Amino acid sequence: MFSKVLVANRGEIAVRVMRACEELGVRTVAVYSEADKHGGHVRYADEAYNIGPARAADSYLDHESVIEAARKADADAIHPGYGFLAENAAFARKVEESEFKWVGPSADAMERLGEKTKARALMQDADVPVVPGTTEPADSAEDVKAVADEFGYPVAIKAEGGGGGRGLKVVHSEDEVDEQFETAKREGEAYFDNASVYVEKYLEAPRHIEVQILADEHGNVRHLGERDCSLQRRHQKVIEEAPSPALSDDLRERIGEAARRGVRAADYTNAGTVEFLVEDGEFYFMEVNTRIQVEHTVTEEVTGLDVVKWQLRVAAGEELDFSQDDVEIEGHSMEFRINAEAPEKEFAPATGTLATYDPPGGIGVRMDDAVRQGDEIGGDYDSMIAKLIVTASDREEVLARAERALAEFDIEGLRTVIPFHRLMLTDEAFREGSHTTKYLDEVLDRDRIQAAVERWSPEAVADDDDDDEVTERTFTVEVNGKRFEVSLEERGAPAIPVGNASAGKSNSAGPRKRRDDGGNDDSQQIIEGDGESVTAEMQGTILSVEVEEGDEVEPGDTVCILEAMKMENDVVAERGGTVSQVLVSEGDSVDMGDVLLVLE
Repeated sequence: MFSKVLVANRGEIAVRVMRACEELGVRTVAVYSEADKHGGHVRYADEAYNIGPARAADSYLDHESVIEAARKADADAIHPGYGFLAENAAFARKVEESEFKWVGPSADAMERLGEKTKARALMQDADVPVVPGTTEPADSAEDVKAVADEFGYPVAIKAEGGGGGRGLKVVHSEDEVDEQFETAKREGEAYFDNASVYVEKYLEAPRHIEVQILADEHGNVRHLGERDCSLQRRHQKVIEEAPSPALSDDLRERIGEAARRGVRAADYTNAGTVEFLVEDGEFYFMEVNTRIQVEHTVTEEVTGLDVVKWQLRVAAGEELDFSQDDVEIEGHSMEFRINAEAPEKEFAPATGTLATYDPPGGIGVRMDDAVRQGDEIGGDYDSMIAKLIVTASDREEVLARAERALAEFDIEGLRTVIPFHRLMLTDEAFREGSHTTKYLDEVLDRDRIQAAVERWSPEAVADDDDDDEVTERTFTVEVNGKRFEVSLEERGAPAIPVGNASAGKSNSAGPRKRRDDGGNDDSQQIIEGDGESVTAEMQGTILSVEVEEGDEVEPGDTVCILEAMKMENDVVAERGGTVSQVLVSEGDSVDMGDVLLVLE
């Protein structure tokens, strides 16, 4: 086993890997950008190295800086977590060619499976069903139209290196093809350094089923059962569970064996996930994620196997010590992604400071996080701040236990999706397990989300409805010997001074070490005239500017596209006018409230 591992990631997954290392007696190394210098993974690691400037998400994508940090730390291996460099074959090859061990599949295997057209062709050869479409990249919009002519609309244009819904565009008619083709290429280039795209038939109402795989260097391939990831919004998963409530025993066995067959044909080692779409009793290969998944936790809960430890053991050359028949699925488990988002506003990213962070506990409750009370949540990275995993003997008990756990979860200082999760636990389709990947985007009544926020996060609604500052005072009183807590709100009153926000509260990702290297990023904007400003509603990066000075815009026109927390957001004009100033350009970083352009 290794003596020291560098984790080339951040947040909860970095802490998750570090905990596995600690249990194996392996020391850990963190890397961080200036924006992350107080991050939970930095606090947890045995040592940490700065690899980039403030507000630079690209710091974690800098191959040479990560490898140089491993050299400074005298590490033995590099674990990429998920996201960032985890599916970057070029980085994996650099590590393989260095003195460090790569904790993941080989670069060759990543190339075979990471590019989706190659993976589709390989799976077809291994007798694994694939969604009808191309097995070569689409060179033009005409290639998209040709697939649609053969199989009908809608079709999906997908980035070759894509995942998590990024670089995926659904086309419903011919007049959408040109624009969506270019958008998918642009997202592929921005997120995965690969502008290549392919096309396939878009299934109307599928389930999203994925199979966890472990494979060692001695020819052993095992699957650890399936997960159901069908509850998604804009192709981003929000709740995952294992096992799937929608599969028959026969279909479950066929999907698991197909996943093993495909992975074996790819000469794949380490952990991976084979993803399928299931519709009308048939399943179709979608892609292989050549890394650990966010939702690996529910597989661990129902199998009793530590997937991350096995990643490390396989990378160290060990052999899987269990057969396929030894893998038993016991009980049921659900993962709730705790995202900093406003669910009633199309899950728009939210930022703020965790004035209160008090996660739930009790039997069957697991928290994977890297935050503590007082931490600032910015817009530089993914919106997920924690994962709540609930496990019980069966699905019905999980639903009841999850209701209790989510009700206990106390977060103040920024918006989260907890009210949405609580709504889902009362939702008939979700409770029955009959939902598909289209349920949130096309079926669920949006007013129910608004009502859930008003019920379970009323202070957020008050903040939105009234610009006056709300001061809340909480008093503890006794009436006839019974204790009550009474909250009073006063609008427009000065805030009540409070002490250290972190005093007296728990921290589930306790710190060990912290490095303080400083760093500021100040900017100025000069605005001329008395025009109306169009401002950024959140912190992020400008992907494109859609207008120029002198252009006429109408109310509702998109003027910029802003990327925040891995999601594209259209910035629209609330009124019409002439663009008199454009104050940003492609690639600029902006803060909430920054002026993007001015209308006269």
